[in-house]
Amino acid sequence: MTTYFYQATDTAGEIIEGDIEAPDYGIAVQKVRSLNYFPIKVSSEKPDTSILKKWKAPTSRIFSFSKVTSYELMNFTQQLATLISSKLTLDKSLTITTRLTTKEKTRETFQDIQKRVHAGSSFADALAAHPDVFSKMYVNIVRAGELGGALDVVLARLAAFLENAEETKSKILSALIYPSILILAGVGAVVFLMTFVVPKLSGVFEGSGDAVPLVTQILLNISHAMNQYWWSFGIGLIAAILVFWLFLKSDFGKNLWDQLVLKLPVFGDLVRKIEMSRFSRTTATLLKSGVPVLQALSFVHSVISNRVIASAMAPLQEGLKSGQGISRPLQKADVFPPLAIHMIVVGEETGELEDMLVKVADTYDKEVNNAIQRTLKIFEPALVLSIGGTIIFIVASILMGMMEVTNIIM
Repeated sequence: MTTYFYQATDTAGEIIEGDIEAPDYGIAVQKVRSLNYFPIKVSSEKPDTSILKKWKAPTSRIFSFSKVTSYELMNFTQQLATLISSKLTLDKSLTITTRLTTKEKTRETFQDIQKRVHAGSSFADALAAHPDVFSKMYVNIVRAGELGGALDVVLARLAAFLENAEETKSKILSALIYPSILILAGVGAVVFLMTFVVPKLSGVFEGSGDAVPLVTQILLNISHAMNQYWWSFGIGLIAAILVFWLFLKSDFGKNLWDQLVLKLPVFGDLVRKIEMSRFSRTTATLLKSGVPVLQALSFVHSVISNRVIASAMAPLQEGLKSGQGISRPLQKADVFPPLAIHMIVVGEETGELEDMLVKVADTYDKEVNNAIQRTLKIFEPALVLSIGGTIIFIVASILMGMMEVTNIIM
């Protein structure tokens, strides 16, 4: 038997927390429902602190931001889907979900949505009043669910979609942690050697003149510049980052950068797979939620981050209107992997495009994960070797100079 911890609401809408023993997750949910509670979350992992305590605790305005994070949006959608599927009204579900929100600014956004719905607005229109939080895709999926009387179903699909996107982002960020630590440690070691160790040894070479090897002299000059003009290095680094950021913000810079990324031998293929997965899963979610295919394609265009790929997808709507389907314009665009195009062709021919798009997304999610692991296996040793080589070069340059000076003295 496993102990499951649950968060639920009673018939009055009050939040209840507790634990229950059950052989598996499904039976645990049934036991919570048998207590006449509406389960919000059931997990075998015990939460660190009570959600109610988190909600009642004062939130510091210093750490409060207006933007709702993708993780908070995912939680909001998951909780709302669970509550509505438990036969609670939308108004009551929004009230409970708002109370479960810990960040003040986020809670204010959800409170405004709840007030609009309570005043008679449709849920989709209430969401559309906050375009910085809810994308057009999100709003139109909800609108389709409201019109079709299946709001709980489309919210569950949206929750699964957002959860998958959050999981993919988490995997990529996790994969970058170790290389980032290596880079910081390597740069720190080099800076320490050049600003503390080398200057202390530079006195050995004073008065040696031409006896100091050229490579050692260059190293000493760099070390001297870093110590005397460290502020200029800092200003230069900040200026370079600012110029690069402004470059990427411009249309020309963004297009040029996206073209360059796609041409890179390893990263270009990885970007194509990520965008293919994003395109497939987003399109499948929209179509399964009842959004018309032409309208769905117009929303999908906005979720593709690489502008080269996004512009290559522009003819999709025209191709669909002329009876070419989705697959033929994608083939002409020549930006996505051939396997993905072939799977979409099969989906169109068999009339199961939505299911095939989900399979494409699942396939390329695995491909992305495998590609990241393969890239790290190559990148991490190369990074270690380059950092180690730099440190060895510094040490060897100093030793060469000391040996030359020692030979002259002897």
